Amino acid sequence: MRTLLNIIWLIVWGLWMAIGYALLGLLMFVFIITIPWGIASFRIANYVLWPFGRTTVERPDAGAASFVGNIIWLVLAGIWLAIGHIVAGIGFCLTIIGIPFGIANFKMVPISLVPLGREIVPA
Repeated sequence: MRTLLNIIWLIVWGLWMAIGYALLGLLMFVFIITIPWGIASFRIANYVLWPFGRTTVERPDAGAASFVGNIIWLVLAGIWLAIGHIVAGIGFCLTIIGIPFGIANFKMVPISLVPLGREIVPA
């Protein structure tokens, strides 16, 4: 079932989101100082391609630099990405068939808000 949901997700929504996150990551690589956010953006792009069967957890070795980086990310991009995932999740949940995809969008809110210091693991 996860594979079927991932394939439908990829065709309907995931590919476009992954392209958006990848383009954001490439933009972050233009400036040397924003490379950590670019790496995080690529990690999120990988996650949004195939979200069912995976989840995110906090890394125990994340320190103060991740905290400061997450605050900067939250102000510049994170809040807008999270709002986008919430709006898309609500839109998907309006139909019965779309409920799993809405839940997947809601599952992406934490990593879009604070991506540094998190890793993607199998569920």
